[in-house]
Amino acid sequence: MKEALRMGNSAFPMVLVQIPMCNEKEVYQLSIGAACGLSWPTDRIIIQVLDDSTDPAIKYAKYKWRSAILRKATFLQKSFINKRRMSNQSTGSCHYPPSRKALKEQECRRWASRGINIKYEIREKRNGYKAGALRDGMKCSYVKLCDYVVIFDADFQPDSDFLHRTIPFLVHNPEIALVQTRWKFVNSDESLMTRMQEMSLNYHFIVEQEVGSYIYAFFGFNGTAGVWRISALNEAGGWKDRTTVEDLDLAIRAGLKGLKFLYVGEVEVKSELPSTFKAYQHQQHRWSCGPANLFRKVAMEIVRCKKVSPWRKFYLIYSFFFVQKIVIHIVMFIFYCVVLPATTVIPEVQVPIWGAVCIPVITLLNALGTPRSFHLVIFWILFENVMSLHRTKGTFIGLLEVGRVNEWIVTEKLGRVLQTKSGSKVPKKPRFRMGNRLQVLELFVGFYLFFCGCYDVAFGKSGLFIYLFLQSTAFFVVGFGHVGTFVPTSS
Repeated sequence: MKEALRMGNSAFPMVLVQIPMCNEKEVYQLSIGAACGLSWPTDRIIIQVLDDSTDPAIKYAKYKWRSAILRKATFLQKSFINKRRMSNQSTGSCHYPPSRKALKEQECRRWASRGINIKYEIREKRNGYKAGALRDGMKCSYVKLCDYVVIFDADFQPDSDFLHRTIPFLVHNPEIALVQTRWKFVNSDESLMTRMQEMSLNYHFIVEQEVGSYIYAFFGFNGTAGVWRISALNEAGGWKDRTTVEDLDLAIRAGLKGLKFLYVGEVEVKSELPSTFKAYQHQQHRWSCGPANLFRKVAMEIVRCKKVSPWRKFYLIYSFFFVQKIVIHIVMFIFYCVVLPATTVIPEVQVPIWGAVCIPVITLLNALGTPRSFHLVIFWILFENVMSLHRTKGTFIGLLEVGRVNEWIVTEKLGRVLQTKSGSKVPKKPRFRMGNRLQVLELFVGFYLFFCGCYDVAFGKSGLFIYLFLQSTAFFVVGFGHVGTFVPTSS
């Protein structure tokens, strides 16, 4: 890229930056501003904002009518009403003036006035969720001019040199289809729940993604903070909305074409972790249900593929999908929250000590990815066991393809809310609402574990009551809604 500077802007490849959005009212300005701040020739980059917002309070700017306008019907108002009637677009009552503008469109126009090549795209029907938005965005005529596409979710804020540190890998290595970078979390210290998330995701990036890239094995696209070669993306079949993990679906199809991926861990992109438990719960449902449902649909495609070796097929089916995406969730919940507690009540069922401590010892390795949080490893194990309940439920929903299998709820991010609520912290004790705070499943499992612990104290000799009381407490804490950040609802 440095040599290209001497040849002028024409030597730089054309890059498309896609930012899919849906109702992210607190973070859209941050992500659009970061994308527009990327260091790249302005005539060789296109910023594409894909807005799927449905909330009128977010989509349209507020407008206050003046009393004089309300009392007098001007010629402009009459002409607007007539035009609206002629086009059969009457909505019954006019709450917005004819000059209303989408908030995100206004933001895009503000950056366009500064010379940024930015496009604001909306679609009438929100089919396919994020995959549908990305697919429709790729159909725009100006995309044909681009060589590479960068994807950032609405809460991601890349550094200005992001393209200079990623694009060269694709320019000089034609066999590479994807360059994936690492996520860096700006709110990891917000609560104990965000610290737990940081530990899990750091292990994913530092170990799973790094190793998968280093040994040229398969690793999944994270859906954001990555750069695709557009020709490779099209060769893999483009975006499909058959599951809620469209990023993993695309990566699987590209991998079966023999395309290579590269993980560049030293390039970090700032992002935000889910702060509320509801948001985290919805995210984990999608991340567990989606891969299980995708496995159901691509297993035979992997078996029949002729472009990859039998060893890679075995790795994809057994290790990547069966073990990492399905078995791990079921084993953690069934063994540690059902079978192990039952041994205190049913003495005929015996679990050797090595079996009980094997997985916790292995999970200690996860904490090594976040050394500063190593002292929280016990809380992390207890919290992961609680979340295994939701992941197990999501896995079965995905495998059986029932219920909420195709449910997509946008992960709510708080953005600047935390800095605008009376200082830098959000009040920790909002008004209690039973329907919003109680988690019935967690409470049920918590009472089961507590009963087994009491039974072990009274009649047992295994000493498991220490673990059972700790684990039941974790379920109760989550069940009564005392986890994550709480933002009181305003009138």
